Amino acid sequence: MEISKMGNLKAPGPLYEMAQNQFLKAARLMELDPNIGNFLLWPQKTLVVHFPVVMDDGRVEIFEGYRVQHNTARGPAKGGIRYHPDTNLDEVSSLAFWMTWKCAVVNLPYGGGKGGVRVDPSKLSEKELEKLSRRFFSEIQTIVGPTKDIPAPDVNTNAKIMAWYMDTYSMNVGQTTLGVVTGKPLDLGGSEGRPEATGRGVSITASEACNVKGIDISKARVAIQGFGNVGSYSAKILSEEYGAKIVAISDVSGGLYNEDGFDIDELIEYRDQNGGVIKGYPKGKPITNKELLTLDVDILVPAALENAITEKIAKDVKAKIIVEGANGPTTEEAEKILIEKDILVVPDILANAGGVTVSYFEWVQDLQSYFWDIEDIRKELTKIMKRSFAQVFATKQKYNTDMRTAAYIVAIERVASAVKKRGYFPM
Repeated sequence: MEISKMGNLKAPGPLYEMAQNQFLKAARLMELDPNIGNFLLWPQKTLVVHFPVVMDDGRVEIFEGYRVQHNTARGPAKGGIRYHPDTNLDEVSSLAFWMTWKCAVVNLPYGGGKGGVRVDPSKLSEKELEKLSRRFFSEIQTIVGPTKDIPAPDVNTNAKIMAWYMDTYSMNVGQTTLGVVTGKPLDLGGSEGRPEATGRGVSITASEACNVKGIDISKARVAIQGFGNVGSYSAKILSEEYGAKIVAISDVSGGLYNEDGFDIDELIEYRDQNGGVIKGYPKGKPITNKELLTLDVDILVPAALENAITEKIAKDVKAKIIVEGANGPTTEEAEKILIEKDILVVPDILANAGGVTVSYFEWVQDLQSYFWDIEDIRKELTKIMKRSFAQVFATKQKYNTDMRTAAYIVAIERVASAVKKRGYFPM
């Protein structure tokens, strides 16, 4: 018997198949028990909901939403909810799958979950957005809860929406339940350090990667694709705390290059006063997305959406280190080329795990009704990210493999151990 995707089960789409292939590469290398491997290939629970929202003009519009729980052997499911017109079951299932390994690789007592609604929130009024959010959360409430599944912000969702979720759940169960979601406002049980957490985790792992590659990060040149939450905080922390020079930045409006490095605070201020985009910033030369991804830099941080680095782009990538701030930014074919070029790829399930780690801190604080200082948050996050990087790099050397496969091996070992010890009940 071997681990296999064959049989009556079918992946929801090509992205999930790619995620399964990443898992299989590690599972076969570590000689994982096929019974456990076949179980871990699939989501445990998938909820698809269609729900009505009364729009401002009186129309009733029907929306489609999802919540997927991949595995809960190590604890409740954890993962964000995104609002996007292109969100689909394949994407959400894949992200839930990755969340299982992301939580396990940094040794959090969680499994993987993810959710989404097919909607363009920019086309909704504030009232419509609140109605949609509250109705969607009521629809998925059957499977969420502080001991079952704890959602968080993701693409186009934020602390305000998490507050609506928390309030909706609390009203439905008849008591204030802060721990049902994370990423909330500070005065509603949110945590210090949450907005910067993913970017800080990216920065910490970038520093650790420089150490193993023999690069002085204070002299490193960095290009960052994406200037939202993850990209901007990564740029700010790498620049201010590590001394790296951010020479290229891009967002949906285009890219900018400055050989001398950007003043990140000034660029953030420009973005916030310019409709949320960096286009037109005077202290940078316009460049294309491909030009940014193929610049001669020490560190490349893809912090936008999936499949940014394709096979075609990978052939021209010159960075020595890639730190994946986004989920799934590198295709399978591209990664093979990058490995052949001896480029160290710090995979998403490790590199951007800072966000879920501080979400875990928030959940713990909510359950204990005791809240930490920002210094404690940063200290604990740094400790966890450094330890996790070291464990993954040691596994890479042990198995003579790449960092992504090594990260999967570390994560799979932990989840498989939980599955084996818990057994299959009811039998």
